[in-house]
Amino acid sequence: MNAFSWDWAYALSLLPRLARGLELTVLATLAGSLVAAALGFVWTMVRIWRLPVLSQAASGAVIFLRGTPLIVQLFFWFYVLPLAGLKLSPLTAGILALGIYYSSYMSEIYRAGLEAVPPGQWEACLVLSLPLPRVWLGVILPQIARIVTPMLATYVIVMFKESALLSTITVTEMFWQAMDAGYESFRFVEPITMAGILYWLISYPLAILFRYVERRFA
Repeated sequence: MNAFSWDWAYALSLLPRLARGLELTVLATLAGSLVAAALGFVWTMVRIWRLPVLSQAASGAVIFLRGTPLIVQLFFWFYVLPLAGLKLSPLTAGILALGIYYSSYMSEIYRAGLEAVPPGQWEACLVLSLPLPRVWLGVILPQIARIVTPMLATYVIVMFKESALLSTITVTEMFWQAMDAGYESFRFVEPITMAGILYWLISYPLAILFRYVERRFA
């Protein structure tokens, strides 16, 4: 059979296998997003508090993370750290690499959100002598959430698509399953195409949903 022809029976038979890989893809995306959102906020707070040494270290870490490719960081977590005695499972290494890498981008989003809060809001809280937890939870964070949520959601979609790189460290996510099926059958047209369609079927509706959320926040 011509390797460039399309076999619908073979393509449809791949769906259960790709679905198993999709479960890991979604898991890595969600877990990585949580790591990125939490760590990105930490980077931001350490930087804006201007703590001696720590603020400079956080700024340097963010610049370094954004300036190096994700695949290099993936390889560092999975192949280099074991040499120092820290061995992680492929999925754990992938989640940490995704989360820490994108935390640098989310940190900039948080910083932009904080800068968008009018100075008068901070001054009013100071005049009213509001306790710090109430200032953040009742005044500042609700305003920041309206600003940053659409941008954070965009990075979740990006992480979902970038999770295909986890296949390079043997995470059996959807792209890995597609490539493995291709190597077994020596046919790559159907596996890669079906994987691409599944990525699109999830990322495109999410993009529409997030645009709706953005309009609602606006």
